[in-house]
Amino acid sequence: MKRRTFLERIGSILAVLGIAEAEWLSLGNRYYQALAQPSPRKLALLIGINQYPKISALSGCLMDVELQRELLIHRFGFQGSDILTLTEEQASREFIEAAFLDHLGKQAKSGDVVVFHFSGYGSRVKLETSPDTMQNVLVPTNASLTSQDEKIVNYILEETLLLLLRSLPTERVTAVLDTSYYAPTPVLGLKSRALPESVEAKLAAEELDFLQQLKTQKLPSTPIVLAATSNPKQSAREELFSGFSAGLFTYALTQYLWEFTPTTKIQVALSYMENSLSKLGSKQQAALLSSQKNQHLTSLPPDSIIGAEGAVTAIEEDGKTVQLWLAGLPPQVLLYYGINSRFTLATTTEQLVLRSRTGLTAKAQISQIEGANPLQIGQLVQEAVRVLSRNIHLIIALDTGLERIERVDATSAFAAFPHVSTVVAGEKPADYLFAKLQEIPSRYGLFSLGGEVILNTTGEVGEAVKLTVQRLAPKLSTLLAAKLWRLTENQGSSRLSLKATLEIISGISPQVVMQRETIRTLKPETSKKKSLPTPIVPIGSRMQYRLENQSDRPVYLILLGLNNNHTAIAFYSWETPQEPNAADTKPLLKEVVIAPGETLTLPQTNTASEWVISGPACFCEHQLIFSTAPFSETLAALNTTKYSTAEQGPISPLLNSLDVVQALLQDLHNASALKTEMNGTTADSHSLDVNHWASLSFSFQVL
Repeated sequence: MKRRTFLERIGSILAVLGIAEAEWLSLGNRYYQALAQPSPRKLALLIGINQYPKISALSGCLMDVELQRELLIHRFGFQGSDILTLTEEQASREFIEAAFLDHLGKQAKSGDVVVFHFSGYGSRVKLETSPDTMQNVLVPTNASLTSQDEKIVNYILEETLLLLLRSLPTERVTAVLDTSYYAPTPVLGLKSRALPESVEAKLAAEELDFLQQLKTQKLPSTPIVLAATSNPKQSAREELFSGFSAGLFTYALTQYLWEFTPTTKIQVALSYMENSLSKLGSKQQAALLSSQKNQHLTSLPPDSIIGAEGAVTAIEEDGKTVQLWLAGLPPQVLLYYGINSRFTLATTTEQLVLRSRTGLTAKAQISQIEGANPLQIGQLVQEAVRVLSRNIHLIIALDTGLERIERVDATSAFAAFPHVSTVVAGEKPADYLFAKLQEIPSRYGLFSLGGEVILNTTGEVGEAVKLTVQRLAPKLSTLLAAKLWRLTENQGSSRLSLKATLEIISGISPQVVMQRETIRTLKPETSKKKSLPTPIVPIGSRMQYRLENQSDRPVYLILLGLNNNHTAIAFYSWETPQEPNAADTKPLLKEVVIAPGETLTLPQTNTASEWVISGPACFCEHQLIFSTAPFSETLAALNTTKYSTAEQGPISPLLNSLDVVQALLQDLHNASALKTEMNGTTADSHSLDVNHWASLSFSFQVL
């Protein structure tokens, strides 16, 4: 397309949107060059805004755009020239709507794939046509118009966007909205992507006119629209990760799509994402804004059915050193992903050894293999060996609302605990937040990053900081243990073929609550994943896990978990004492082992022990960890604790959780039995081989 033709073609659109040609030309040639390509089969428009005039800046929206762009190129086969990004000052209302009409509307044809993404602020306004209802809006970079009437705002109505998406002539449309519309005040914890609503604000006339024009058009498409929140009063949050900030929803979504083949129902995908968000301290729940409830993610077909943890993005001159993009790693694992971790190229046998990492970008060297094939940009990489430091700390962020002397006292008090570090909130990644209770400022407590207080962690009214911190000792140990077992999660990369199903067995036939399986060992057509968004288990339910070992080796199992994010639990397989009436007989634990091709239920149905969900209502998290070798050190650690007869249930409190998890990591390290030359830092780290361990995560709500 010639430049003159392009300008003539878009001139009428700009006139409708109320923008002068001179303003458009100030964007430079970038947009024109993207549109000048031949008609594509896959188109994307990605928008991210961190900096807003006169509004507090966001931190993760530009990274959201980068996460989506790398995913679309390397995982879904988009051409870079077919992905248009509008960021910061480029992302005005006029430019966004013009770009949509021309880049997507005029180029997309039936059967084409279209992706739209928005990361930035949202809010709510009232329209004069419906004064009793607040309308959701996206906030562009030029939200405030230079006008004598300061009440006029230049927002984009969510209704406008949905009509634009429906107007596209293809059914394969996916939109991702990492924003929210309700701004709670005050906000403690993660940064929120919502501005307070303005009752007096009035939308610009151009936006209202544009909406009316859209309402007169035919709307052939039913797009898939994924929203960051399911509850109107929830906030879309962003978090500081390992050297970068990103939207929680965007990171969870893109990480899921790297590792998984999106052939399952969207509700299953949302369940996985919610599970991922809960580990990051957020109860944010993504939603599907669509009338078709059983849609699949087939509107976004992957370029390859092979899942991956990342891709090769650059090759240095020596041909043996590569740059990797590692957005497929679980977010809680990324920060601790150690040097000498290994990856395999998805289509060959070569291995890459991690040499350095900054955020999502890493450098790796190809291992010395005779006759190695030349590396290529775009090759997918899969995890082979995960290296984790033996010296991982629980990181507590000190809220900026604390006085200086309070932060000094808190830093000193937390320093007394081994394996606990403090940072200033917002400056470095953290696991939990230490802050004042907003309703009672003279009390301190420990909060999730989402701003929810952790049960049984608040001090008394007027209590000194140091006393509150000192009483956190057992809680900190439990939370660190949970952090460590979450670092083992590898459902996407494990090479052990396993399936675990959580079932309610109170009724005549078992009711499936959730199902997890190691996906890299399955053929896509045989995978029938089941899951529910926010699985709910009624109090009083009889429960069991159904475990299928589809591999050719026996596997051993440990189950650890948290009730309501504060009490550690474990599954205990008690040996039957030879003399049941002997009072001095110490109960012992035995290994849970599943033979190749066998299915096992926990608790076993032929035993007297039952697992019944008791009250009160809570949020439960379980980690099922499998190994090809016995958990010898883990059982030894479990057996050091004295258990009363009353505590000998199948799932009971875990009293020495940190000791148990440290032993478990050592067992997984021993099972991997890697050669010393593969990892020169064995003394300082655990090296886990995907061929020898699998770790599946289950989260559900008890009501």
